[in-house]
Amino acid sequence: MAKVKYNKAVIKISGEEFGTGIDTDSVNFIAQEIKDAVTCGARLGLVVGGGNVVRGSELAKLGTTRAQADDAGMVATVINALVLQNALERIGVKTATQSVLEIRGLVEPYNRRSCSKYLDEGRVVILAGGTGNPYLTTDSAAAIKALELGADVLLKATKVEGVCSTDPLVDPGAKLFHRLTYNQVLDDKFKRLFDPTAVTLCRDNRLPIIIFKLKTRHNIRKVIEGEPIGTFIAEDGDKR
Repeated sequence: MAKVKYNKAVIKISGEEFGTGIDTDSVNFIAQEIKDAVTCGARLGLVVGGGNVVRGSELAKLGTTRAQADDAGMVATVINALVLQNALERIGVKTATQSVLEIRGLVEPYNRRSCSKYLDEGRVVILAGGTGNPYLTTDSAAAIKALELGADVLLKATKVEGVCSTDPLVDPGAKLFHRLTYNQVLDDKFKRLFDPTAVTLCRDNRLPIIIFKLKTRHNIRKVIEGEPIGTFIAEDGDKR
């Protein structure tokens, strides 16, 4: 078993990584990558988004209020959590799914103590429901859970290699930043990439963040083992 750099990590996986709606190949890919990382001995909590199921901007066109749209989005995260749980269990990964939204018969209510126990037992814990409150993103939920659970790092799995000078999906000449400080990420130029509230929480508690591309084989394991991929966000002087 390989020695890991980060023994306990919380990974934010956005809803768009599940495909349009729910794409079976995408879900199975994510499950295999999680299994790959777990075999290294890492303890993983997964915070999932729900944008592939419900998008607030689309609901707004129907006249839905922001609070109602966020409520629907939080329910959508539970759908993704259940789908991912099934995919993981089919390939032999022990899991638990907890949600801050209480939905009896489907998921356990989130409890920090039981969640920590599951992680220590080697289960992958899927965390749904966002923060349980409107106006806060799943980035913020991931930061809060990482801090509550004593994670060594907060990981954000995305469609791109990390934080870049311009959008790499549009500009093939975009430059990847291998390292940034929290305050640099809080600059207006980068706010679209990570919720400023989440970054501030991590900065104030000195929790490192790594943003990396999900859909490259073994990337989660490589990050857990400490390979220098993606963008490392921390204070000046903090070692990767």
